[in-house]
Amino acid sequence: MKIGYFQFSPERGELSRNIKTVRRRLAGTSCDIIVLPELFNTGYLFSSIDEAAALSEEIPKGATTQALSEMAASSDVAIVGGIAERDGDHLYNSSVLVRSDGEIFIYRKLHLFGFEKDVFSPGNREPEVFDVCGVKIGMMICFDWYFPETARILMLKGAQILCHPANLVLPYCQVAMPTRCLENRVFAITANRIGSESVGDRELTFTGRSMIIDPLGRVLAEAPVGESCFECVDIDPQVACDKRLTSRNNLLSDRRAELYGELTVG
Repeated sequence: MKIGYFQFSPERGELSRNIKTVRRRLAGTSCDIIVLPELFNTGYLFSSIDEAAALSEEIPKGATTQALSEMAASSDVAIVGGIAERDGDHLYNSSVLVRSDGEIFIYRKLHLFGFEKDVFSPGNREPEVFDVCGVKIGMMICFDWYFPETARILMLKGAQILCHPANLVLPYCQVAMPTRCLENRVFAITANRIGSESVGDRELTFTGRSMIIDPLGRVLAEAPVGESCFECVDIDPQVACDKRLTSRNNLLSDRRAELYGELTVG
């Protein structure tokens, strides 16, 4: 299987232009799975809830999801990307998985970062695992990486690859994701963005360095800090099914779940 990311700098509020950028770069790709950044179609900062609502869309009816479906079908690729989702009176920071056969799946970000709490509702669905070409895929978004429970529940549900759209501004994630992969024996694709955004007195600079990491915590690909980058690597996803650590240790059978009760206490 070939998996990859497209790291670029979305233009704030320019949905059509951002979609065209992705369409142009993904045309003719030979990858099986491509991950795009968080909120890749709208940009990250919103001046108000009203602006976020105006830029959000329903899934699967929205223009972005429909465009991703066309790209997935024409290039025979599965695409994961972050968009602002509108569902009734609620806005969610969501990720969609669009398969080449037209199937569409949604994940809603569980752990909201900073100003996101003023705009989005937190995800209201437990993370699920989905099938792409016979491989189990889980989604998480940006700040979800800070909570090891996110990656762990996906692994326990059988995920072999974590697809991780991101708009990272803190300097820690790229250091921590190899540990997330090692402690769960999974692959991960972190698709970060580059550039800066400002609204009013708020300004953020994004850290780039999108990464693909294997189940031993090894970095298979890493993008530059400030350059657009499309990268795709070959992997054997079945490696993530082997949870043996030594001849006498197994990541799953050695767990002491009966003693982890505090993990689910709010």
